[in-house]
Amino acid sequence: MRDFDFHHLNHVKNQQRSKNTLWITLILTLFFMIVEVIGGILSDSLALLSDSAHMASDVIALGFSMTAIYLATKKPNQRYTFGYLRFEIIASFINGLALMIIAIGIFIEGIQRLITPREIELGLMLIVAIIGLIVNIVLTIVLTRSTKQEENLNIKSALWHFIGDLLNSVGVIVSALIIHFTGLHILDPIVSMVIGIVILVGGFRIIRESYYILMETVPQQYDLEAIRKDITAVEGVEDVHEMHLWTVTTNHYSFTAHVFLNVNSEPLKAVSVISKLLKEKHGLTHSTIQIEHPTINDHGSYGNKFM
Repeated sequence: MRDFDFHHLNHVKNQQRSKNTLWITLILTLFFMIVEVIGGILSDSLALLSDSAHMASDVIALGFSMTAIYLATKKPNQRYTFGYLRFEIIASFINGLALMIIAIGIFIEGIQRLITPREIELGLMLIVAIIGLIVNIVLTIVLTRSTKQEENLNIKSALWHFIGDLLNSVGVIVSALIIHFTGLHILDPIVSMVIGIVILVGGFRIIRESYYILMETVPQQYDLEAIRKDITAVEGVEDVHEMHLWTVTTNHYSFTAHVFLNVNSEPLKAVSVISKLLKEKHGLTHSTIQIEHPTINDHGSYGNKFM
């Protein structure tokens, strides 16, 4: 895009806090994933192996999230006029889908182990689970603090990953202790399937939120009819139609509308007043208002009411 093109919303998103958080999270997650894979294989614990699969999905998800944050800093061009902000949502959708696929795999393996139980090395299983608990507590705290400072759907999806991991670690520890005292090895696949449910729920929520954004639905916090009434109340406005309000990426919204003005109104002044209203009352900083009049712009029988 040419240097002199002016954007009152530049479609660039710099989130240094989120970037630092994701780097810390990615390094710790990769480290613990390796620990869990080794521990799961040596102990033959499905609970640990299922959690390591979840951690592997976390590594992939965090990789997508890092890519999204770096792309969000790139400026718009003639092809990507909204910049690269939407990749954050695409990455979140893929992350949520990966979570659900992993959960299904855990259910299948869990059912197989219910049918054919296997011996588990409880000591190693417990040690790895305790290490995992400590790592996940640290990561959950780091991500929670980040979400309070910067709004980012990828950070939210990562937080859901690690809340699930935290619960998983607790579940593995509890099951290891119960198995030790009761000998009920069947608890290992049962715990892994509970972990699968947590993963499934988290994945569904992330998919649902990103799906709404990709489908360009009106964000939940906005009332389109209330906005219509506010614009209609502006002096000279006869009607508001062809309204669209959607999310480009987290906390970046776009609004468009066609507005009928009476013949005695000043179009430029009306646009200025409406834009100021949208910004100050509704927090919509990126709006496009098209001024029309039914005697000039044909709207069929609909426009006849305003002539």
